[in-house]
Amino acid sequence: MAEPVILVDVDERVATVTLNRPESRNALNSALQAALWETIGALGDDDAVDVVVLTGADPAFCAGVDLKELADGSSAGRGLSAIGATASRRDTNGLYRFFPVIDKPIIGAVNGVAVTGGLEVALQCTILVASELARFADTHARVGIMPGGGITVLLAQSIGLRRAIEMSLTGNFMTAAEAHALGLVNHVVGHDELLPFARALAADIASNDQRGVRRLLQHYRQMANAATLDEAHLIEGYMAEMWQPDFDAERREAVMGRGRSQTGSA
Repeated sequence: MAEPVILVDVDERVATVTLNRPESRNALNSALQAALWETIGALGDDDAVDVVVLTGADPAFCAGVDLKELADGSSAGRGLSAIGATASRRDTNGLYRFFPVIDKPIIGAVNGVAVTGGLEVALQCTILVASELARFADTHARVGIMPGGGITVLLAQSIGLRRAIEMSLTGNFMTAAEAHALGLVNHVVGHDELLPFARALAADIASNDQRGVRRLLQHYRQMANAATLDEAHLIEGYMAEMWQPDFDAERREAVMGRGRSQTGSA
């Protein structure tokens, strides 16, 4: 019996999703793309899940679109638009999404190479944590295809326009330490600590008021589309004025206790 291309484990309101084609460096064939889309969508609807951690089966996070399918003329081999007809989706703004937008944060735990389409998968996550073994590259120009999953926008937002252009035009790889220094990833940790660290980060998020978490996440997404700083401040002001807090004394005390432990306060 064939191994599933996606593995899912749910524990303490955190779902860990693993791309499971290690022999192909978790390359995105049509089956994996369909499974990834369906899995993230289902977790978005699952009341038992507050945060998703997305990673790959070692040794890679994701090597991008499956070049074997690309070469053999199958549906995936005809490019992203063909795959998107049955698996992934192109958003109304034109962005080719490898998984649907959900109202919960997705922490990308990058355990190895994240290349081209694999880098786009990472960029579509909410937060990124990298193993010290992680490597990042955009090789679209090397293989002669054009990106549609957000590299020219999301990578430039993360590391700056000129650095993004250099990555795309050269195809050169970036280390985890370089990615952290440039703001592509939030944290770099030892390889064996990657999933425990990502899950601990997810647990911190899951311990908070989930209405607030999801509204803030929605707000940050709105900010990305604000044309001016004044518009951004206005959107935040409306959010603050319209928000009705749900005071939970037990949760508030737990959050305050965590804050005291992090700051060394009594």
